[in-house]
Amino acid sequence: MKYVCSLLLCLALVLPISLALNAQPQAAQPAARTDVYHVHFNKAALGQAAALGEQLKTQGPNAAMPGHFITLRHQDGDDWDYCVIEHLGTKATVQPTPGPANPAAAGLSSWHNDTFVSGPSWAEFSKAMGIAAGDKTGGSVYTVAVWRAAPGHREQLEKALSQPPDPASKIPVSQVLLQHLEGGPWQFLALSRHNSWQDFAADQTAGAAATGTGNDPWSELRAHSSYHHDTLADRIAPK
Repeated sequence: MKYVCSLLLCLALVLPISLALNAQPQAAQPAARTDVYHVHFNKAALGQAAALGEQLKTQGPNAAMPGHFITLRHQDGDDWDYCVIEHLGTKATVQPTPGPANPAAAGLSSWHNDTFVSGPSWAEFSKAMGIAAGDKTGGSVYTVAVWRAAPGHREQLEKALSQPPDPASKIPVSQVLLQHLEGGPWQFLALSRHNSWQDFAADQTAGAAATGTGNDPWSELRAHSSYHHDTLADRIAPK
């Protein structure tokens, strides 16, 4: 009987502790990356920015997933003029094609680079980027950021980049994190979308006071990264 009483006492003491631990908020986990995307950065040849933009507004005739793409135009930041992100499905195959890969772009571009990445489903991506069917939000502002982790800090950088927006904020922000598979020198492409330039400015103003204090997202990201480039952009396709 004494043994049974002792066991019941131990359970009575341990159970509340276990429940309290389980009730603690869980750290943000990276979203499942089930699909493959192609990321294309392009710098226009001198005097050809408008023409290149027109060319990049439409997919090629052999697109794996017709209509599944977004074209962003540089406003401030890195050296590229356009960023095209195209959904390829849950897997992708690269095949040789006869002749120039993109005859329509001949003479329009001074350089470009291409990277295959993994990311969320198209339904999740298109909703976050404001281009889901029937909900093409006009006037959105996008931040396109490429990141490379410091040696031994890749997991910490991914965790920091995966943190959701502040739930207490009244300014809506949508985010997507894409992970390098093959191509460019970066490991992560972080995309965020604000509904307007006014929302973007308000969000930046709200976060400016805490930036660089050592206990804020800005400081955490710089504690785990060796390289990054941020660019502000607007959307030219789809409209």
